[in-house]
Amino acid sequence: MIPDFDVIIVGSGPAGVSAAFPLVEAGLKVLMVDGGKRPDIQPPEMDFLSARINDAEQWKWMVGKDFHALKMRDAVSPKLRVPSHAFAFDGFERSNKIEGKDFISVGSLATGGLSNSWGCGVARFSATEIAKFPFSASELELSYRRVSQRMGISGRANDDLSDYFGLDEDAQPAIPMDMLHTHLSQHYLNHRKKLNSQGFRLGRSRVAVLSEDMSGRQACNLSGNCLWGCQRHSLYSAVDDLPELYKYENFTKISGFVVDDLTRCDRYWSVSGQNTLSNERKTITANKVVLAAGTLATTRIVLKALDYRDTVPVLSCPTAAFLLWLPRLLGAPRLPGFGLGQLSFALALYDNITAFGSTFATTGIPLSEFARHVPLRRRYSIDLLRGLLSSCVVGNIFLPGHLTVAGAKLGRDESLVISGKYDDKVMPLMNEAAKKVRKAYWRLGGMLLPGSFTVGRPGGDIHYAGTLPMRESSVVGETSPLGEVKGMDGVYVVDGACLPVLPEKSHTLTIMANADRIGRQLVVLKI
Repeated sequence: MIPDFDVIIVGSGPAGVSAAFPLVEAGLKVLMVDGGKRPDIQPPEMDFLSARINDAEQWKWMVGKDFHALKMRDAVSPKLRVPSHAFAFDGFERSNKIEGKDFISVGSLATGGLSNSWGCGVARFSATEIAKFPFSASELELSYRRVSQRMGISGRANDDLSDYFGLDEDAQPAIPMDMLHTHLSQHYLNHRKKLNSQGFRLGRSRVAVLSEDMSGRQACNLSGNCLWGCQRHSLYSAVDDLPELYKYENFTKISGFVVDDLTRCDRYWSVSGQNTLSNERKTITANKVVLAAGTLATTRIVLKALDYRDTVPVLSCPTAAFLLWLPRLLGAPRLPGFGLGQLSFALALYDNITAFGSTFATTGIPLSEFARHVPLRRRYSIDLLRGLLSSCVVGNIFLPGHLTVAGAKLGRDESLVISGKYDDKVMPLMNEAAKKVRKAYWRLGGMLLPGSFTVGRPGGDIHYAGTLPMRESSVVGETSPLGEVKGMDGVYVVDGACLPVLPEKSHTLTIMANADRIGRQLVVLKI
């Protein structure tokens, strides 16, 4: 029997495209499959503030033709309420048979995966963090640089977070800050020594967003549309990598193919799945299979193929959000600006735990997103925020993923059930973080609004990892240093499922670098 392909890659998100490049460049016959969901609502063409005044059709992207934003009022993240992002999340749990119990489970069937709707935060893992991987940090060095240069990163600055992010060598200049963040940054320079002694470090956010034109994508024009979709493709999405992959004759892509079964056929693998349009089943064979379907979907595929019924761990970062008011800027005009992280901070907590967070402009975010968290009746919340919001920034904070005690297990009906809770340390850590954040920003001229520091629910970070961790000597339910599934020779995991650790910082870049590393190693092995 001759297989249809050398390699089948399941998933077209950041991990999938990162593994694909070294494979197709080496001349291997590669097939990529994904759920194929595509956007059906176009984001605004003018800047957010102008569109809110002048766009007669704004209801389509603000509310949705099917009232999507209203139907999703209880969703954990504003991204899940944005009509133009609905396609990115639609049908994931149902098609992949994934169920969260006291745990928020989110994934994507879209071409490009969750990179269609993400915060674009990027960071390298530190030497201490990579020391927990079953290979040396040097093996990721080339891949970090290769991926960083391909996706486009901005935020280069000689500041107190340069070493924390480790990206300045490959980054474009930072995107201009708005008036509020400039105010915070200037005050930080005046109080830097004192704040550093208290474990608080501030610097520019490093984001996968262009500040300079690159590869047919345009630099950010400060439209404020980051939440709603960027017409200029300034924000990185794995979709932007596909045109380059299509240039290779040995690369093929099939959309609308949701994989649910892997079967060994002689020396080859048979990949089976459902066509999302026709509901017909399809089977394709390959020498090797690379799983990049996202942590939760990949985990179910592997556990089902192994018939593994024990619980596997799930790493997920506890998270919180807060609203910060700058009294001296009360009455500041609302102006278009960058809608993702402008400043970031690292915060030392007890027990050697580090928290990470970023602050964002409120322009481009509906007022209703803030009113839901103000401890007043809705009418009074709206009245208050109309006067305050232009002088406020919104922030988030993340703790390391091991502080969520969660697990995933294959059920009798072959569904993957994820359940979990926060470790008992989380609330004391969050309380300490709230106090330190309040104190630090007070020195910078900001006031943490009472009642605004809100801890999210387990899984709400949508940073999942560690279900099939890479180990030096792996056992069933784990993967080798090359991401190969124990008991499934020739099947490799390259998404977050194979990460052995999940720090508080953004993990997407490390997933992509590791996928590139594995792809290059597979070429060396001469599939």
